[in-house]
Amino acid sequence: MKVMVVGPGAFGIKHLDGIKNIAGVEVVSLVGRDLEKTREVADQYGIGHVSVDLAEALAATEAQAVILCTPTQQHAAESIQCMQAGKHVQVEIPLADSWADAEAVMQTQKDTGLVCMVGHTRRFNPSHQWVHNHIKAGELNIQQMDVQTYFFRRKNINAKGEPRTWTDHLLWHHAAHTVDLFAYQAGSPIVKANAIQGPIHPELGIALDMSIQLQAENGAICTLSLSFNNDGPLGTFFRYICDNGTYIARYDDLVNGKEEPVDVSRVAVSMNGIELQDREFFSAIADGREPNSSVAKVLPCYKVLHELEQQLQG
Repeated sequence: MKVMVVGPGAFGIKHLDGIKNIAGVEVVSLVGRDLEKTREVADQYGIGHVSVDLAEALAATEAQAVILCTPTQQHAAESIQCMQAGKHVQVEIPLADSWADAEAVMQTQKDTGLVCMVGHTRRFNPSHQWVHNHIKAGELNIQQMDVQTYFFRRKNINAKGEPRTWTDHLLWHHAAHTVDLFAYQAGSPIVKANAIQGPIHPELGIALDMSIQLQAENGAICTLSLSFNNDGPLGTFFRYICDNGTYIARYDDLVNGKEEPVDVSRVAVSMNGIELQDREFFSAIADGREPNSSVAKVLPCYKVLHELEQQLQG
Protein backbone atom coordinates (compact mmCIF):
# COMPACT_ATOMS: atom_id res chain seq x y z
CA MET A 1 0.00 0.00 0.00
CA LYS A 2 1.37 3.39 -1.00
CA VAL A 3 0.81 6.31 1.35
CA MET A 4 1.49 10.04 1.43
CA VAL A 5 2.29 11.87 4.67
CA VAL A 6 1.46 15.58 4.79
CA GLY A 7 3.26 17.56 7.50
CA PRO A 8 6.83 16.55 8.44
CA GLY A 9 6.63 18.09 11.92
CA ALA A 10 6.53 16.42 15.32
CA PHE A 11 3.51 14.22 14.63
CA GLY A 12 4.34 13.50 11.03
CA ILE A 13 7.62 12.00 12.23
CA LYS A 14 5.73 9.92 14.83
CA HIS A 15 3.70 8.43 11.98
CA LEU A 16 6.79 7.84 9.83
CA ASP A 17 8.41 5.99 12.74
CA GLY A 18 5.28 3.88 13.23
CA ILE A 19 4.93 3.03 9.55
CA LYS A 20 8.51 1.69 9.49
CA ASN A 21 7.24 -1.23 11.59
CA ILE A 22 4.25 -2.06 9.36
CA ALA A 23 4.87 -4.58 6.58
CA GLY A 24 3.45 -3.92 3.14
CA VAL A 25 3.19 -0.13 3.48
CA GLU A 26 5.43 2.33 1.62
CA VAL A 27 5.55 6.10 2.10
CA VAL A 28 5.90 7.43 -1.45
CA SER A 29 5.47 11.17 -0.85
CA LEU A 30 6.11 13.72 1.88
CA VAL A 31 4.46 17.14 1.70
CA GLY A 32 5.46 20.12 3.83
CA ARG A 33 5.60 23.91 3.89
CA ASP A 34 9.39 24.25 3.72
CA LEU A 35 10.94 22.33 0.80
CA GLU A 36 14.40 22.09 2.34
CA LYS A 37 13.15 20.79 5.71
CA THR A 38 10.72 18.42 3.99
CA ARG A 39 13.48 17.01 1.78
CA GLU A 40 15.72 16.56 4.83
CA VAL A 41 13.08 14.43 6.59
CA ALA A 42 12.30 12.55 3.37
CA ASP A 43 15.96 11.63 2.96
CA GLN A 44 16.05 10.26 6.50
CA TYR A 45 13.13 7.94 5.76
CA GLY A 46 13.94 7.06 2.15
CA ILE A 47 10.93 8.86 0.66
CA GLY A 48 11.37 9.56 -3.04
CA HIS A 49 8.90 12.38 -3.68
CA VAL A 50 8.67 15.69 -1.82
CA SER A 51 6.44 18.69 -2.44
CA VAL A 52 5.13 21.89 -0.90
CA ASP A 53 1.87 21.61 -2.86
CA LEU A 54 -0.72 19.05 -1.77
CA ALA A 55 -2.67 19.23 -5.04
CA GLU A 56 0.53 18.61 -7.04
CA ALA A 57 1.47 15.68 -4.83
CA LEU A 58 -1.98 14.11 -5.11
CA ALA A 59 -1.73 14.27 -8.89
CA ALA A 60 1.93 13.26 -9.18
CA THR A 61 2.09 10.14 -7.00
CA GLU A 62 0.36 6.77 -6.83
CA ALA A 63 -0.51 7.11 -3.15
CA GLN A 64 -3.73 5.31 -2.26
CA ALA A 65 -3.96 6.90 1.18
CA VAL A 66 -2.99 10.14 2.88
CA ILE A 67 -2.08 10.85 6.51
CA LEU A 68 -2.65 14.52 7.33
CA CYS A 69 -0.48 15.98 10.12
CA THR A 70 -1.04 19.62 9.23
CA PRO A 71 -2.27 22.61 11.28
CA THR A 72 -5.72 22.17 12.83
CA GLN A 73 -7.24 24.92 10.68
CA GLN A 74 -6.44 22.94 7.49
CA HIS A 75 -7.73 19.53 8.56
CA ALA A 76 -11.28 19.65 7.23
CA ALA A 77 -10.49 21.26 3.86
CA GLU A 78 -7.54 18.95 3.21
CA SER A 79 -9.52 15.85 4.21
CA ILE A 80 -12.20 16.81 1.70
CA GLN A 81 -9.57 17.62 -0.95
CA CYS A 82 -7.89 14.22 -0.55
CA MET A 83 -11.13 12.23 -0.64
CA GLN A 84 -12.28 14.15 -3.70
CA ALA A 85 -8.96 13.09 -5.29
CA GLY A 86 -9.89 9.46 -4.58
CA LYS A 87 -7.60 8.93 -1.57
CA HIS A 88 -8.37 7.30 1.75
CA VAL A 89 -7.64 9.71 4.60
CA GLN A 90 -6.38 9.57 8.14
CA VAL A 91 -6.42 13.08 9.58
CA GLU A 92 -4.76 13.89 12.87
CA ILE A 93 -6.94 15.08 15.72
CA PRO A 94 -8.97 17.27 15.57
CA LEU A 95 -11.15 16.51 12.56
CA ALA A 96 -12.10 20.20 12.40
CA ASP A 97 -12.36 23.32 14.54
CA SER A 98 -16.05 23.90 13.82
CA TRP A 99 -19.18 21.75 13.70
CA ALA A 100 -20.00 22.88 10.17
CA ASP A 101 -16.61 21.73 8.89
CA ALA A 102 -16.89 18.40 10.72
CA GLU A 103 -20.27 17.81 9.06
CA ALA A 104 -18.78 18.69 5.66
CA VAL A 105 -16.06 16.05 6.06
CA MET A 106 -18.69 13.49 7.10
CA GLN A 107 -20.76 14.27 4.01
CA THR A 108 -17.74 13.87 1.71
CA GLN A 109 -16.95 10.50 3.27
CA LYS A 110 -20.54 9.38 2.62
CA ASP A 111 -20.40 10.68 -0.95
CA THR A 112 -17.09 8.97 -1.78
CA GLY A 113 -17.34 5.81 0.32
CA LEU A 114 -13.63 6.09 1.12
CA VAL A 115 -12.07 5.36 4.50
CA CYS A 116 -11.83 8.55 6.55
CA MET A 117 -10.34 8.06 9.99
CA VAL A 118 -9.46 10.62 12.67
CA GLY A 119 -6.36 10.32 14.89
CA HIS A 120 -8.11 9.77 18.21
CA THR A 121 -5.03 8.02 19.55
CA ARG A 122 -6.46 7.30 23.00
CA ARG A 123 -8.66 4.61 21.45
CA PHE A 124 -5.44 2.84 20.44
CA ASN A 125 -3.00 3.33 23.33
CA PRO A 126 -2.51 -0.13 24.96
CA SER A 127 -3.33 1.40 28.36
CA HIS A 128 -6.79 2.55 27.26
CA GLN A 129 -7.34 -0.59 25.20
CA TRP A 130 -6.72 -2.68 28.35
CA VAL A 131 -9.39 -0.72 30.21
CA HIS A 132 -11.77 -0.93 27.23
CA ASN A 133 -11.35 -4.71 26.96
CA HIS A 134 -12.14 -5.18 30.65
CA ILE A 135 -15.21 -2.95 30.34
CA LYS A 136 -16.45 -4.95 27.34
CA ALA A 137 -15.89 -8.17 29.30
CA GLY A 138 -18.14 -6.86 32.08
CA GLU A 139 -15.28 -6.69 34.60
CA LEU A 140 -15.23 -2.89 34.99
CA ASN A 141 -17.68 -0.02 34.84
CA ILE A 142 -16.59 3.62 34.93
CA GLN A 143 -17.99 5.73 37.72
CA GLN A 144 -15.76 8.75 37.04
CA MET A 145 -12.91 9.75 34.76
CA ASP A 146 -10.64 12.45 36.15
CA VAL A 147 -8.37 13.83 33.43
CA GLN A 148 -5.54 16.36 33.47
CA THR A 149 -4.17 17.77 30.20
CA TYR A 150 -1.21 19.97 31.07
CA PHE A 151 1.33 21.75 28.87
CA PHE A 152 3.45 24.88 29.10
CA ARG A 153 2.71 26.77 25.89
CA ARG A 154 2.58 30.50 26.45
CA LYS A 155 4.24 30.76 23.04
CA ASN A 156 3.44 29.02 19.75
CA ILE A 157 5.54 25.84 19.93
CA ASN A 158 4.93 22.25 18.86
CA ALA A 159 5.41 18.96 20.72
CA LYS A 160 9.15 19.14 20.01
CA GLY A 161 9.42 22.66 21.45
CA GLU A 162 9.88 24.23 18.00
CA PRO A 163 8.14 27.47 16.90
CA ARG A 164 5.08 27.13 14.68
CA THR A 165 2.90 29.47 12.68
CA TRP A 166 -0.54 28.30 13.85
CA THR A 167 -2.26 28.31 17.22
CA ASP A 168 -3.23 25.14 19.09
CA HIS A 169 -6.53 25.01 20.99
CA LEU A 170 -7.47 23.45 24.33
CA LEU A 171 -11.10 22.84 23.34
CA TRP A 172 -11.01 21.70 19.71
CA HIS A 173 -7.77 19.72 19.97
CA HIS A 174 -6.90 18.62 23.48
CA ALA A 175 -10.41 18.29 24.91
CA ALA A 176 -11.39 16.28 21.83
CA HIS A 177 -9.22 13.38 23.04
CA THR A 178 -11.06 13.14 26.36
CA VAL A 179 -14.59 13.93 25.17
CA ASP A 180 -14.39 11.10 22.62
CA LEU A 181 -12.61 8.67 24.95
CA PHE A 182 -15.08 9.20 27.79
CA ALA A 183 -18.11 8.31 25.64
CA TYR A 184 -16.18 5.41 24.05
CA GLN A 185 -15.11 3.91 27.38
CA ALA A 186 -18.42 4.56 29.14
CA GLY A 187 -20.23 2.96 26.20
CA SER A 188 -22.83 5.67 26.55
CA PRO A 189 -23.44 9.02 24.79
CA ILE A 190 -22.70 12.31 26.53
CA VAL A 191 -25.91 14.01 27.65
CA LYS A 192 -24.58 16.88 29.78
CA ALA A 193 -21.55 19.09 29.16
CA ASN A 194 -20.36 22.27 30.85
CA ALA A 195 -17.24 24.39 30.40
CA ILE A 196 -15.53 27.45 31.85
CA GLN A 197 -12.28 29.04 30.73
CA GLY A 198 -9.70 31.50 31.96
CA PRO A 199 -8.69 34.82 30.37
CA ILE A 200 -7.92 35.03 26.66
CA HIS A 201 -4.19 35.37 26.03
CA PRO A 202 -3.54 38.80 24.44
CA GLU A 203 -1.13 37.45 21.79
CA LEU A 204 -2.32 33.89 21.13
CA GLY A 205 -6.01 34.79 21.19
CA ILE A 206 -7.01 31.65 23.09
CA ALA A 207 -7.69 30.70 26.70
CA LEU A 208 -4.73 29.00 28.37
CA ASP A 209 -6.87 27.37 31.08
CA MET A 210 -10.15 25.46 30.83
CA SER A 211 -12.34 23.16 32.90
CA ILE A 212 -14.94 20.78 31.47
CA GLN A 213 -17.58 18.56 33.11
CA LEU A 214 -19.31 15.73 31.27
CA GLN A 215 -22.00 13.19 32.09
CA ALA A 216 -22.91 10.12 30.06
CA GLU A 217 -26.42 8.80 29.65
CA ASN A 218 -25.59 5.85 31.93
CA GLY A 219 -24.66 8.23 34.79
CA ALA A 220 -20.85 8.12 34.54
CA ILE A 221 -19.15 11.49 34.95
CA CYS A 222 -15.90 13.05 33.73
CA THR A 223 -13.93 16.02 35.03
CA LEU A 224 -11.34 17.45 32.64
CA SER A 225 -8.78 20.13 33.55
CA LEU A 226 -6.70 21.64 30.74
CA SER A 227 -3.87 24.18 30.86
CA PHE A 228 -1.17 25.69 28.68
CA ASN A 229 0.12 27.47 31.82
CA ASN A 230 1.40 24.40 33.64
CA ASP A 231 5.16 24.55 34.32
CA GLY A 232 5.51 21.01 35.62
CA PRO A 233 4.99 17.41 34.50
CA LEU A 234 3.59 17.67 30.98
CA GLY A 235 1.07 15.49 29.17
CA THR A 236 -2.36 14.00 29.73
CA PHE A 237 -3.14 11.73 32.66
CA PHE A 238 -6.37 9.73 32.87
CA ARG A 239 -7.67 8.39 36.18
CA TYR A 240 -10.36 5.76 35.74
CA ILE A 241 -12.39 5.43 38.94
CA CYS A 242 -14.34 2.20 38.43
CA ASP A 243 -16.63 -0.07 40.39
CA ASN A 244 -13.83 -2.62 40.54
CA GLY A 245 -10.54 -0.76 40.88
CA THR A 246 -8.86 2.50 39.96
CA TYR A 247 -6.46 2.82 37.03
CA ILE A 248 -4.24 5.65 35.81
CA ALA A 249 -3.25 5.81 32.14
CA ARG A 250 -0.25 7.84 31.02
CA TYR A 251 -0.16 7.49 27.25
CA ASP A 252 0.77 3.84 26.56
CA ASP A 253 1.46 2.96 30.22
CA LEU A 254 -1.04 1.93 32.91
CA VAL A 255 -0.84 1.66 36.70
CA ASN A 256 -3.46 0.90 39.32
CA GLY A 257 -4.57 3.32 42.03
CA LYS A 258 -1.58 2.31 44.16
CA GLU A 259 0.80 3.18 41.29
CA GLU A 260 1.56 -0.51 40.68
CA PRO A 261 2.28 -1.20 36.99
CA VAL A 262 -0.32 -3.09 34.97
CA ASP A 263 1.10 -5.30 32.20
CA VAL A 264 -0.44 -4.13 28.92
CA SER A 265 2.24 -5.68 26.69
CA ARG A 266 -0.12 -8.41 25.42
CA VAL A 267 -2.96 -6.06 24.50
CA ALA A 268 -1.72 -5.43 20.96
CA VAL A 269 1.19 -6.11 18.60
CA SER A 270 2.93 -2.88 19.61
CA MET A 271 3.24 -0.63 22.65
CA ASN A 272 3.09 2.45 20.39
CA GLY A 273 -0.37 4.01 20.14
CA ILE A 274 0.43 5.92 16.93
CA GLU A 275 1.68 2.77 15.23
CA LEU A 276 -1.47 0.90 16.32
CA GLN A 277 -3.58 3.77 14.97
CA ASP A 278 -1.80 3.50 11.61
CA ARG A 279 -2.19 -0.29 11.56
CA GLU A 280 -5.95 0.13 12.01
CA PHE A 281 -6.06 2.65 9.13
CA PHE A 282 -4.24 0.41 6.66
CA SER A 283 -6.13 -2.69 7.81
CA ALA A 284 -9.50 -0.98 7.33
CA ILE A 285 -8.53 0.04 3.79
CA ALA A 286 -7.33 -3.48 2.94
CA ASP A 287 -10.47 -5.09 4.43
CA GLY A 288 -12.90 -2.53 2.99
CA ARG A 289 -14.40 -1.83 6.42
CA GLU A 290 -15.08 1.09 8.73
CA PRO A 291 -12.15 1.73 11.08
CA ASN A 292 -12.25 2.40 14.78
CA SER A 293 -12.24 6.22 15.09
CA SER A 294 -13.84 6.68 11.69
CA VAL A 295 -15.26 10.14 11.11
CA ALA A 296 -18.74 8.71 11.72
CA LYS A 297 -17.74 7.18 15.07
CA VAL A 298 -16.05 10.31 16.44
CA LEU A 299 -18.53 12.86 15.03
CA PRO A 300 -20.59 13.00 18.27
CA CYS A 301 -17.48 14.30 20.05
CA TYR A 302 -17.39 17.34 17.76
CA LYS A 303 -21.06 18.09 18.38
CA VAL A 304 -20.26 18.24 22.12
CA LEU A 305 -17.26 20.51 21.45
CA HIS A 306 -19.50 22.79 19.39
CA GLU A 307 -22.02 22.99 22.23
CA LEU A 308 -19.24 23.77 24.71
CA GLU A 309 -17.91 26.51 22.43
CA GLN A 310 -21.38 28.05 22.32
CA GLN A 311 -21.40 28.09 26.14
CA LEU A 312 -17.95 29.68 26.33
CA GLN A 313 -18.89 32.38 23.83
CA GLY A 314 -21.93 33.20 25.94
